[in-house]
Amino acid sequence: MSVDPVVLAASIVIKLQTTVSRETKPGEFAVMTVGALNAGSKSNIIPDRAVLLLNIHSYDNQLRTRVLAAIERIVTGECAAAGSPRGPEFEFYDQFPLTNNDAKATDRVTAAFTRHFGAAAVEQASRQTASEDFSRIPDAFGVPYTYWLLGGCEPEAYRAAEARGTVAQDIPANHSPYLAPVLDPTLSMGVQAHVVAALAYLGAT
Repeated sequence: MSVDPVVLAASIVIKLQTTVSRETKPGEFAVMTVGALNAGSKSNIIPDRAVLLLNIHSYDNQLRTRVLAAIERIVTGECAAAGSPRGPEFEFYDQFPLTNNDAKATDRVTAAFTRHFGAAAVEQASRQTASEDFSRIPDAFGVPYTYWLLGGCEPEAYRAAEARGTVAQDIPANHSPYLAPVLDPTLSMGVQAHVVAALAYLGAT
């Protein structure tokens, strides 16, 4: 007789799916992914532990807190229900704060970009679920900020993918092994963007 960590972990994975499907309100956004389940090394030996690796994304700090609380509640409850002789251990790492652009700073920099690059080269980006630590610095100083994205692929290739509705499939994004930004004018545009944004506050023309 034993408590099988593999079976227990599998049960936890199933129950964790309800943190979004049953505990997140319609209109709220949250992603909870079980990216890895590691347990055992032999087919005929019951391991002494199982390790789950989770990843969470949300656009709201309060929602993130609720999801984390739900995860701890579910994991602890499943361990108790299985009669585990030890409670679960939680380790939090690779945590990144919410990056939430200041409206006034964004309007100011957007106007400067539009004047310099032209309206056709500037567009409003949609919300992203990428992990980003940029906001730690302005948050530490209590100053407003705006975070922008810089395109780096061939315009013709992007427009063709956009027309087909296959941008997500055909245009490599950050961290993709196929990402290869076009050096020119990507590098030049990036440098200009930083200078233009700075001058929007320094008052130079």
